Amino acid sequence: MSTDTRQPVVHLRSRAVSVVIDLHDGRLPSIAHWGADLGPLDDAELADVVRGAERFVTENAPDRPTRLAVLPEQSEAWLGRPGITGSRDGRDWSPLFTMEPAQVTPRTVTVDGEDAEAGLAIRIEFELSEAGLLRVRATLRNVADGVYRLDDLHLALPIPARAREVLDLAGRWGKERTPQRSPLRVGAWVREDRRGRTGPDAPLVLNVGVPGFGFATGEVWGVHVGWSGNQRHLAERLSTGDQVIGGGELLLPDEIRLARGDAYTSPWVYGAHGDGLDAQAALFHEHLRAQPGHPARDRPLTLNVWEAVYFDHDAEALMQLAEVASSLGIERFVLDDGWFRGRRHDRAGLGDWFVDEEVWPDGLQPLADRVRSLGMEFGLWFEPEMVNLDSDLAREHPDWIMQTGGRLPIPARNQQVLDLGRPEAFAAVLERMTAILTEVDIAYIKWDQNRDLVDAGSAPDGRAGVHRQTAAVYRLMDELTRRFPELEIESCSSGGSRVDLGVLERTHRVWASDCSDPLERQQINRWTAQLVPLERLGAHIASGRSHTTGRSHELSFRAATALFGHLGVEWDLRQASPAELEELRGWFGLYRRTRDLLHTGRLVREDVFDDALQITGVVAEDRSRALFSLTFLSRSDVARIGRFTLRGLDPERRYRVRPLRIGEPSGGRAVPAWFGEEDEVDGPLAGWTGVVASGAVLSHSGLQTPSSAPERAWIVEVSAVGEDGDAGSIVGCRPRDLPRSSA
Repeated sequence: MSTDTRQPVVHLRSRAVSVVIDLHDGRLPSIAHWGADLGPLDDAELADVVRGAERFVTENAPDRPTRLAVLPEQSEAWLGRPGITGSRDGRDWSPLFTMEPAQVTPRTVTVDGEDAEAGLAIRIEFELSEAGLLRVRATLRNVADGVYRLDDLHLALPIPARAREVLDLAGRWGKERTPQRSPLRVGAWVREDRRGRTGPDAPLVLNVGVPGFGFATGEVWGVHVGWSGNQRHLAERLSTGDQVIGGGELLLPDEIRLARGDAYTSPWVYGAHGDGLDAQAALFHEHLRAQPGHPARDRPLTLNVWEAVYFDHDAEALMQLAEVASSLGIERFVLDDGWFRGRRHDRAGLGDWFVDEEVWPDGLQPLADRVRSLGMEFGLWFEPEMVNLDSDLAREHPDWIMQTGGRLPIPARNQQVLDLGRPEAFAAVLERMTAILTEVDIAYIKWDQNRDLVDAGSAPDGRAGVHRQTAAVYRLMDELTRRFPELEIESCSSGGSRVDLGVLERTHRVWASDCSDPLERQQINRWTAQLVPLERLGAHIASGRSHTTGRSHELSFRAATALFGHLGVEWDLRQASPAELEELRGWFGLYRRTRDLLHTGRLVREDVFDDALQITGVVAEDRSRALFSLTFLSRSDVARIGRFTLRGLDPERRYRVRPLRIGEPSGGRAVPAWFGEEDEVDGPLAGWTGVVASGAVLSHSGLQTPSSAPERAWIVEVSAVGEDGDAGSIVGCRPRDLPRSSA
């Protein structure tokens, strides 16, 4: 890629994606193509791409062809949502920018411009990752006297006419990320998140694709706003035939006032194109895995004590729990809510980040020391953004509570929001968290946030403060990371809220839901993974009876579900039976042996051909091995479901496919012939001899699905076969005397 700044057309390319940006005539940049890679193109060919995208004059329309910029302009007769909404006391509300030559590198384009009449300057930035993830943001600066009030800054990416079906996610607490589909009609499909955080009903990725697109195939374009405050996603089809997807921060009234010299920078708006949802998800996963803060070491087996003890903290009981955890091979022990002053229930204490002397007379150090002596890391729960009215902090500083019009917002979970946009409140929380992290060797923070930001104003004038609060939370996370470089942070926000690329730039995993019922988690995890790679998706094995739904499930189903994530436990293991503890050891052994695959490989989600069955897998980058789960969500209406396929394998290689015996479904099942015989392997990789078949056969012809009672799962190991016909195990250990067989 040339760095010539005079290029009228720029072609950004990745392995599978092309973005052609039209920079003609000093106007705002316009995208002429965003989609499949076009290959190397010379200047004449790029000019033809732009010419092919140019709009023409139709009846009862402007007398010259108009142009759709990534920051859509009302001055260009754009009749959809404009890129900028705002004014200077009613003036300068429809800017027309003149752009300078762009600065171009092989992966980026940056272009600056100005509307001298409106007194506004603009910068548009494009980046295309090596994998093919596009992101765009804009910075608006006031370069004139007087205040410019910005109401909205919205970026739009064009999509072709063949993209006519919308898929995004809805949901609620405990049932996050529920998919919903609808046709893209004339008008706007707008998803607004006004919770002050990314909610459980957030779209996550708003997709528009060719009708019927699925995980495996079907061209799809998606957009994600990388911001943890109020946000907007939309897909829009106009009567002109133009179609866009886009979004940005949803600004509350008068949140952004730009005095002369002030600037506002939008969140990154991410655009992901792929052939199928799995290809799109791979772009997000590779982007996160390439970030400097991405976890580089094995993700430790984690025990969180919340559902084990709730607020009933007792040092001796917790040490007993730690001993059981250590005996099972758990590697991280996290003390949840209830350790600080006055916190015997959820009505008091938030904001007073001092160890409760009545419960912990010797502080947390003895527990932390015991945990570390058992070979585990010690983690601690905080909710830094919140405050109870029954707290010393609230009594001493009532003006630090976010409020509007001299009234407190409606309480939620008996708490209010601490205004971290106030420097003194920010400093107080930073000081207390720093003190605790200095006093106790803490490797991990579970960072919670248990209420929406409603009526979120800043005292004394009550001005809207969600933007400022979100920026302050980012600064607090960044500063703690600077002070404690080895610290890991989990974003837990009422369970599965605040799942977005803004917070994932600063944390090491997200808690996907407060619901660990495996039947619910099958869907929650499946769709959270559209954005989040498995190593950063918190998934725990809870007790046999779910604390959120009341359902009961076998340990094998709970463990098989949590295996495809960052595995942990949310269970009082002191109450587990010896048989359950022994089975847990097997699952933990399987996790330790396969986490290098699960947390670096490519996610594969087979498209559903029977509502009773869901198939999820991870294939190694070199396609030498894979691990799949055949999950039976319900009973099929036929006795034999039929053949399932395994995608993502090398069609030219041969693989041994072996079901594992760990967690073998109970309750009545019949196994097909390809299972073979029970092998002689010991431990968590014990299974059947299985079958050998080519990647092409497994991808296109497939194998008979075993039968199973509902709410059970089979774990299937796939390993490439050497020239001698034998297969190495998924972890390189050869099963003994495996007979050769064929499909």
